[in-house]
Amino acid sequence: MEPFRVNILGCGSALPTPRHYASAQVVEVRGKMFLVDCGEGTQMQLRRSHVRFTKISAVFISHLHGDHCFGLIGMLSTFGLLGRTARLAIYAPVKMQDMLQRQMALFCHDFDYEVDFHAVDTTRQQIIYEDRSLTVESIPLEHRMPCCGFLFREKPQLPHIRRDMIDFYQIPVSQINNIKQGADWVTADGERVENSRLVVAAEAPRSYAYCSDTRYMPALAERIKGVSTLYHESTYGDDNLLLAEKYFHSTARQAAQVAADAGVGQLLLGHYSSRYEDEQVLLREAQEVFENAHLTDEQLVFDV
Repeated sequence: MEPFRVNILGCGSALPTPRHYASAQVVEVRGKMFLVDCGEGTQMQLRRSHVRFTKISAVFISHLHGDHCFGLIGMLSTFGLLGRTARLAIYAPVKMQDMLQRQMALFCHDFDYEVDFHAVDTTRQQIIYEDRSLTVESIPLEHRMPCCGFLFREKPQLPHIRRDMIDFYQIPVSQINNIKQGADWVTADGERVENSRLVVAAEAPRSYAYCSDTRYMPALAERIKGVSTLYHESTYGDDNLLLAEKYFHSTARQAAQVAADAGVGQLLLGHYSSRYEDEQVLLREAQEVFENAHLTDEQLVFDV
């Protein structure tokens, strides 16, 4: 099976600490690399993670709070210094475009690659990126400013050919694609061989939902129903529920409730408040609601 994994570069919240970097992840899908959010220190974390800068083909910014985007211009500058020539797509709320253009005019005006900016409507769930094997959807979230998450979905794959049956019936190579598309095979003697005997079903498509930052949204579960892996911000524990409500963040227990209601495969917790020296309390509260919950940490890699 082709890799589909999440590399955690930063899982802290607004205040940087010696323990956690600001929000950033690399989502790797079938050999393609996508950066999700880009807080301060992202490019240093990329080096520590041994992710090649040249492999990143697109950047997705959830919203314009600094802990999710202050690292972007520095990273773009480094791309240029490294001699990047491939175009880079950036998907972000529309208000970032003017700011980014001004920064690039100052710091990135003589580089050999182009940046394609794509404004994201944070109020709508829609496909904002698509290639042959993947779609990425925006997920409307509720924060103190326009904000959205991102839903990465593999496209369904064609079934696998049973080589033993192809050889047994001496089916020519020219017909294999038709069989993958669902065709039966008729032998020279007129025997019909059903398609189900010639193929094996492909693996079920995998999906990853990134949801940070947002207050608790019960309706969010319907938008991400059945995803393989959910990353949901868990800034606070039960002891700071009032702060979560005030600043439009979520508790670990609320994140777990979304995971349970959506029937996801696993839950990743992150965006920890600097108030917590030990996030185990957040994990315990989440696991009381959704057992398959995990703490993220810098340099950890999770298979979707």
